[in-house]
Amino acid sequence: MLGFFKWFKPGTRMKRWLFVILLGIILLCLGIATIIDMNELSILEILGTVVISIIGFILVIVGIIYSQKRVLELLVEETDDRLSEENKDINVKSLIFNKTIYKEGPKIVVIGGGSGLNAVLKGLKGYTNNITAIVAMSEYGNNSTNSIPLEDIKQSIIALADNEEEMAKLLDLKIQNNTNFTDVFIASMKEINNKESKFIENISEVLKITGKILPVTLDKMNICAELDDGTLIEEKNKIADTSIEKISKINRVFIAPSNTRPAPGVLEAIQEAEAIIIAPGNLFTEVIPNLLIKNISRTIKESRAIKIYIGNIMTKPGETDDFTLSDHIKAIFEHANNKVIDYCIYDTGEVVPEFVRRYNKDGADLVEQDLQACRELGIKLIPKDFSCIENEMVRHDPESVADSIIELVCEDLKFKDLQNNPKYVRMNAKLKTNNEKKKQEEKVKNKAKRAQKKINKKARRMDDRKRSKFSSKYNERIKSIKTSEEKRQEKIRKIEED
Repeated sequence: MLGFFKWFKPGTRMKRWLFVILLGIILLCLGIATIIDMNELSILEILGTVVISIIGFILVIVGIIYSQKRVLELLVEETDDRLSEENKDINVKSLIFNKTIYKEGPKIVVIGGGSGLNAVLKGLKGYTNNITAIVAMSEYGNNSTNSIPLEDIKQSIIALADNEEEMAKLLDLKIQNNTNFTDVFIASMKEINNKESKFIENISEVLKITGKILPVTLDKMNICAELDDGTLIEEKNKIADTSIEKISKINRVFIAPSNTRPAPGVLEAIQEAEAIIIAPGNLFTEVIPNLLIKNISRTIKESRAIKIYIGNIMTKPGETDDFTLSDHIKAIFEHANNKVIDYCIYDTGEVVPEFVRRYNKDGADLVEQDLQACRELGIKLIPKDFSCIENEMVRHDPESVADSIIELVCEDLKFKDLQNNPKYVRMNAKLKTNNEKKKQEEKVKNKAKRAQKKINKKARRMDDRKRSKFSSKYNERIKSIKTSEEKRQEKIRKIEED
């Protein structure tokens, strides 16, 4: 019984639809009662009664439809553990028990490496559990052991954890003899599962992170590059430095051996995906190498998923000097030998000039957004303000990037006439919540800016008043002292000349 009364709590937005249903029933009953009570009806009375009955019927139907939709939204808000605390006061557990379907969000594959990949993962985990992170093995070629490099995988585990801070502390923990917990844990998982292809997948299950993580390959490989002057570089960590030293741009990157195979499950994840995201990152050492693995780019091209590229905000010295947005996309197309991008989400935000100047000192700059050249490549462009400052670095804001991706997925579901699909309802409800939250935050920011402007303006006025009072009172005296000093200096010069 208590669960029933919770429908009428403030903020549930159910009372309006219950009122609409009640009003519809009253009008419908009024129409029926009029027909039963009256012996004779004129044409106008008949028409009026019919209209009232139709309106009542429509209100009942509309009320039922929208109340059901709101029930789905309430269920999402209640059962999604990652929603913000302000939405936690809505409790529908006593009325509805089927939660499992709401954990089945859209299947999204994110391909990349480094901080760009992890920013996308952090944002998307708020919308769906069906995330597959295909992680670049960017440390291959720098790794002296025979095992696969796991630093990128570790960072992705942290990004997909419910509590990122605690997960980071756990994975970075030093135990006996200064041994890293991650090394011990992974060695134990390898021993239990026997196969490398299985133990990484099982790590996700044991640590209870959102989605799963797959290395792009389990084969040992090197990321190599050829410069415009013909120089070949066979070590990934020397590519940027050599390019700068020889003042020669990267002509192409390649992997050795060239027939490197994708890890088990990678191609299947791409084939089943509803959206494939090429994450931002170092273009030639974190993004493109994934597409060079055997059959990866072809499978992406053949997939029916929405294919989205998140544009870089800054260039990378020694890799993408003077690269525009279209240059990034062209490089991806040329290396993949396929059009693996349908949409490009690019940044429209203003980066604080102070941070741009810091990047300029190291040879980096903002990526120029030559939108017309991108359109000529057949790319649909999505503008978004997603730049932010994190640890004194220009980064992609996880929530803004994720919102842009989910908006595209929702539009695709609308196009397929799947507005009542649980995936759509769940994502759309979360999008609305996020948008409302951002609007409120923007209002608070604008209010604070206006208040600061008023304070600064008032301070300037006070300074002007002080200066004007001082100058009006002492101006003549200052002039007199200045004149006297000039005359004294003139006399001294004359004496010295004589």
